[in-house]
Amino acid sequence: MTQTNTWQGKVAIVTGGSSGIGKATARALADQGARVLVTGRNAEKLSEMAAANDAIKTLQADSAARDSGMQIVQAALDHWGRLDLIVNNSGAGQPMPMEGYDAEIMANMSAVNIIAPSQLVQAGRAALRETKGAIVNIGTAVSRNAVPMIAHYAATKAALEHLTQSWAMELAKDGIRVNAIAPGPVKSGALTGMMGMPPELALQIEDQEAAQVPLGRRGVPADIVPWILRLGSSQNAWLTGQILTVDGGWSLRT
Repeated sequence: MTQTNTWQGKVAIVTGGSSGIGKATARALADQGARVLVTGRNAEKLSEMAAANDAIKTLQADSAARDSGMQIVQAALDHWGRLDLIVNNSGAGQPMPMEGYDAEIMANMSAVNIIAPSQLVQAGRAALRETKGAIVNIGTAVSRNAVPMIAHYAATKAALEHLTQSWAMELAKDGIRVNAIAPGPVKSGALTGMMGMPPELALQIEDQEAAQVPLGRRGVPADIVPWILRLGSSQNAWLTGQILTVDGGWSLRT
């Protein structure tokens, strides 16, 4: 399937787009002719994104904020007057053994991984209806297999996968397609960033995960981005409600 001119003149929102998979996705969309609104919380990283490509605009926003969905969609419409794709890439996670369960941390994970994408989809529905656009949610292959201490991260991402299929049914009458990618262990900075691990522990986890991947290595954002673009593309007019695991076979481990 060719991507030639697929994204020319289209408008996309990529949440959490200042690093990792989100950053690579936003740049790929812009390189292929799309105009992209990137959200994030780090002003410096957002500035770097905007400076790198005139087709990228940024919005410093906390996905967990109550009005974030409407704020993000309105910013895209103010810039370009249309919306063709939402990539719900923002995520929150933190290792927690059971004895360390913290209600505030669990609530934040739920806010970012479940509530924020729900608000954004709700806010963007009318604009996506106009363009027969698409939504691509970013889950995790962690939810394919039990992993100690990150149960709430996996559980909230599994909830996002269920929402993906529910939204696919509900929005089909609007011509809006909804799919998800469940990435395996990817070198994206998430372990030291989102997960808050010290660098030494992150390196140890990376080595362990790489040894578990049948294809012999951890992934990189470039392994994931083409699938996001394919699921979001108007060329996939009859594909909805799917969750694609891209993990080098990692979820097959025993």
